[in-house]
Amino acid sequence: MSTETVAAGHGRMKGRAVIVTGASNGIGRATALLFAAEGADLVVNDVDAGRLEQLRALIAGAGIRVRAVVGDVSKVDDARAIVAGAVEDFGRVDVLVANAGIIPELDLLTATAEDFDHVMAVDGRGMFLTCKYAVEAMLQSGGGAIVCLSSISGEAGQKGQAVYGPAKFVASGITKHLAVELATRGIRVNAVAPGTIATEAVKKLSDEYVSNIKAMHPMARLGRPEEVAEAILFLASDAASFITGVVLPVDGGYLAQ
Repeated sequence: MSTETVAAGHGRMKGRAVIVTGASNGIGRATALLFAAEGADLVVNDVDAGRLEQLRALIAGAGIRVRAVVGDVSKVDDARAIVAGAVEDFGRVDVLVANAGIIPELDLLTATAEDFDHVMAVDGRGMFLTCKYAVEAMLQSGGGAIVCLSSISGEAGQKGQAVYGPAKFVASGITKHLAVELATRGIRVNAVAPGTIATEAVKKLSDEYVSNIKAMHPMARLGRPEEVAEAILFLASDAASFITGVVLPVDGGYLAQ
């Protein structure tokens, strides 16, 4: 039986309506739990209905207002429904954490056109759509903050990431362009670029790949989802009020080399 709980925080997100996509596992789950601990009202999203309901029940059991919306961020109607859930329940959207994504381990010769299209649909198109509809809602209530999930693979080249890496360059690009486009409209847009994090998805990659990539991080370990969640919380919070357009590495020194 799980002993996972929502720990008491410091109220850094009290009264904020927050959307976290891809929330069932890994970084998304850690982020949802941290924002809940900090007092946010939450809409959590994923395609995994079972895991999403477990998360919803855990957060609701701690007395936090939460709505779960099962859906695929790459589909227009689903992306709209995620944002609509926050507006219906909480009257506004203050923060979007655009986290939903998939991580295939494919090189150029192994990948198919269908592989490329699928990853770009979820990691690229899905981020575009959720940002689009969240921004529409934010403009109705005076602004907000968006944090996109990029990657070290969206800032530097890597072997075995011929499909995932370009999709994360899209994430970094969306972040920078939207930050400039929305800077005078009360909306900040930033991203985190995690290194290799010990998530369920990463644990499914080959032992050889994980071992090699771990050795490439100067801190010589994988990151924890909670470490990325703290960086996301900072960028979404008032503590980062003069920060926009930044892609913040959370990578154990990987990009410093």
